[in-house]
Amino acid sequence: MEKKKILFAASEAAPFIKSGGLGDVIGSLPKAVSGKNCEVAVVLPLHEGVSEKVRKKLVPITHIFIPLAWRSQYCGIFKYEEKSVTWYFIDNEYYFKRGNALYGCYDDAERFAFFSTAVLEILPYIDYFPDVIHSHDWQTALVPIYYKLKYYMRPGYESIKTVFTIHNIEYQGIFDKGIVENVLGLPVEEFDNGFLEFDGRVNLMKAAVTCSDSVTTVSPSYAEEIKTPEYAHGLHDILRYEEGKLCGIINGIDQKLYDPAKDKKIFFNYSQKDMSGKAQNKEELQALVNLPKNSDIPVIGMVTRLVSHKGLDLVSCIIDELLEDDVQLVIVGTGDWKYEQFLRDKQWQYPFKLSVNIAFNSELAQKIYAGSDMFLMPSKSEPCGLAQMIALRYGTIPIVRKTGGLGDSISRYDAESGEGNGFVFSDYNAQEMLGVIRAACDCYRDKEKWTKLIENGMNVDFSWKKSAKEYNKLYDALMGE
Repeated sequence: MEKKKILFAASEAAPFIKSGGLGDVIGSLPKAVSGKNCEVAVVLPLHEGVSEKVRKKLVPITHIFIPLAWRSQYCGIFKYEEKSVTWYFIDNEYYFKRGNALYGCYDDAERFAFFSTAVLEILPYIDYFPDVIHSHDWQTALVPIYYKLKYYMRPGYESIKTVFTIHNIEYQGIFDKGIVENVLGLPVEEFDNGFLEFDGRVNLMKAAVTCSDSVTTVSPSYAEEIKTPEYAHGLHDILRYEEGKLCGIINGIDQKLYDPAKDKKIFFNYSQKDMSGKAQNKEELQALVNLPKNSDIPVIGMVTRLVSHKGLDLVSCIIDELLEDDVQLVIVGTGDWKYEQFLRDKQWQYPFKLSVNIAFNSELAQKIYAGSDMFLMPSKSEPCGLAQMIALRYGTIPIVRKTGGLGDSISRYDAESGEGNGFVFSDYNAQEMLGVIRAACDCYRDKEKWTKLIENGMNVDFSWKKSAKEYNKLYDALMGE
């Protein structure tokens, strides 16, 4: 049987360039999907932050000029080959030489309109006409839009199917009407007839949902949540209307990258067969963050953005009550100034119980995964979440709110049966969260139960294998197989 060809289009991917969870997904999912029945390629912007080590391995294919409204813009095409995936990089320094600023530039609409056009224009030059183009988040929402409006009748393009994945519905690619002709190069009628328009403005995510053959999101629960006003940031009616082509497939993690037996960023390596290094990591973490060394005190870790929707408002409400208990809390992250300052003040008040590290520090994050006993994720919404999966991989028990992928990946611990892999609260309520944290701390003091709980968590398979099978089924269905 001939291999099906899948082309991923995304704005970032680890290890080349990454700002968050999207980069982790695109760094792992294409490799997981690739196999004996599937050939996979990925197109990325050649951001300035791509390392010199990678750049030396890029093979130039050619350069072309991309039509974009009244512009004709240079597009260099480079190739980076791995065993299972071929990566193509789109070079244009005007758009992508922005230091570490992947997003948030004044001309983001133009930058990603250029990139999305390039994804479609380069196909003859790389000799790769895919069966499916799989685009991710608003930055590549224009790929299915342009395909629908401009490319589907071109020779070689006729039978391509489009998949669009929503990683976070909060960011929809919303712009003023004035960009339609001048930047996107589309007829203003496509706004006036309602295709590009939503709530009086251009909404790229809305249009991509409307015109893609399939729409996915990153967990089954999130797929249901975004059909409601509470979670959809305005798009609930659109998603309910299009729910026949919407499904949720939970993300995985790279279990080779997140492996306590081999991780070079942690103090001591350990495995499920020999957990002695876990206690040593805890002791070293306590020393590193200037907390008293004490194996009997549960250490609760948080690696998070310090913003309300990550649950920092709940943490703020109960932090005094929590720190009156016999616990230690270690937090790393950056975010809203009010939470940064609040936590600094609390650290001064509780110097032997609270360590606050206002930084984006991946090495410290790994040490927290390995050295903590529990990992707190009280999110108001969480499309999938990877941190809870990583925590379990390191034998650290998650305490989560039941939302999105947190609810799909963490099952409530039952003290009587011994089943479950974490602690879960349902309502977005600070006192309910505090009660669950205290229940986790009580369980921690029963070493037999705690050991069994760690075993449960480390036995869960959060690799990409299962998710990749679901995506392959989706691609097959779109192709009529």
